[in-house]
Amino acid sequence: MTENKDQVAGLLLAAGGGRRLGGRPKALLSHRGHPLVEHAVEVLRAGGCASVHVVLGAQAKEVRERAALSGCVLVDNPDWEEGMGSSLRAGLGSLADSGVPAALVSLVDQPGIGPEAVARVLGAYGSPRTLAAAAYDGERGHPVLFGADHWEGIAAAATGDRGARAYLKAHQDAITLVECGDVARAFDIDTEADLVHLE
Repeated sequence: MTENKDQVAGLLLAAGGGRRLGGRPKALLSHRGHPLVEHAVEVLRAGGCASVHVVLGAQAKEVRERAALSGCVLVDNPDWEEGMGSSLRAGLGSLADSGVPAALVSLVDQPGIGPEAVARVLGAYGSPRTLAAAAYDGERGHPVLFGADHWEGIAAAATGDRGARAYLKAHQDAITLVECGDVARAFDIDTEADLVHLE
């Protein structure tokens, strides 16, 4: 397995149905004239991810039709309504036999996080044992870097909307925090009020 951070894959979780947004899938929200999922993919690429896997769920067929996602590995999560944990499991599963040494996980609904933060967290990669995360004023956030040695444990612990939270809490002493508060804003697009952050 390679030790090269240039081989780290981006894993974009973009399956959510936007329950608090009137059932509008977050992947299809418009940002700078394009679907939000397109913007998020470009951020991962510009930040240095070698490849990008995108987990789709809500209205996956429409997302495929409307968003320019060529070159991405598209992963369907039929269980997306169970929450983020199911998307994380599906995404890591799609990487399992790829030989990729680590996955940098980001969320489609955080457009305030740009390539600079992605590049910083990627820079923390050392080996498939690496665990790293962006921090905002010292608080852990996204993106998060999971070395391949951790994928099985993360997938086993990923349930409901908690994603990797339980696994990261159990391994917090091993996490390298990378401060990104000076280059990114870690807000989520969850409610109608949050739509002001989209351009």
